[in-house]
Amino acid sequence: MSQRQTIPAVLKADNDAALIADGSLAPAHIAIIMDGNGRWAKARGLPRSVGHNHGAEAVRRTVKAAVANGIPYLTLFGFSSENWKRPKSEVNDLMGLLRFYLRREIDELDRNGVRLQVIGERAKLGADIVRLIEESEARTAGNSKLCLTIALSYGGRAELVDAAQRAMQAAIAGELTPEQMTEAHFGSLLSTAGTPDPDLLIRTSGEKRISNFLLWQCAYAEFIFIEKHWPDFDAEDLKAAIDEFRGRTRRYGAAS
Repeated sequence: MSQRQTIPAVLKADNDAALIADGSLAPAHIAIIMDGNGRWAKARGLPRSVGHNHGAEAVRRTVKAAVANGIPYLTLFGFSSENWKRPKSEVNDLMGLLRFYLRREIDELDRNGVRLQVIGERAKLGADIVRLIEESEARTAGNSKLCLTIALSYGGRAELVDAAQRAMQAAIAGELTPEQMTEAHFGSLLSTAGTPDPDLLIRTSGEKRISNFLLWQCAYAEFIFIEKHWPDFDAEDLKAAIDEFRGRTRRYGAAS
């Protein structure tokens, strides 16, 4: 069973939209599939590790841009459960980069009022990485300007299975009846419990799929697919996605 990390709802925002810096409506929660580091590097004749390093800089820019635009929640798909199948050398590079990011960025995240949360199966991560995550989460727990969630060793199907197992255990213990199993209750068993579902899902690098990311949570998210590889993603791209979101009509299955 995967390790479940519940995100407390300490940020005030409704599920549909938030007011951004200029007073207009924007998504309260943006989720991003950061795709294309390897292809960015290959196009330049560089090792994939260089692409991942530049991808980390794109993370830095995006977090700053989210804060500047008044976005309350930002979730980044950092490393999937399927990514463990990649060559060991690349996985080691990614884990090293994660260690570096946590050590280097935590001071700035804390100064800027960013609360860091990590979801995913921590049992597969190195003990030192888990310790860095826990220390970073504890240090930033009181911040409320932006909730930055990073999905590491995460898979949407595994998350749903984990939630179902928890529900079954509660039922066996006599703590849950079939009638009590509502959508809201099931959502409370997920790793993202306490935070609104994503309003906007962005994927870079031109791929048009969600790759086992937030399968339950993205049921009514607006999708935007960007051709640009992740290392080139910047504040202007985020603002353009927000502007496109603002022009869409969200009906949630109803007539407009």
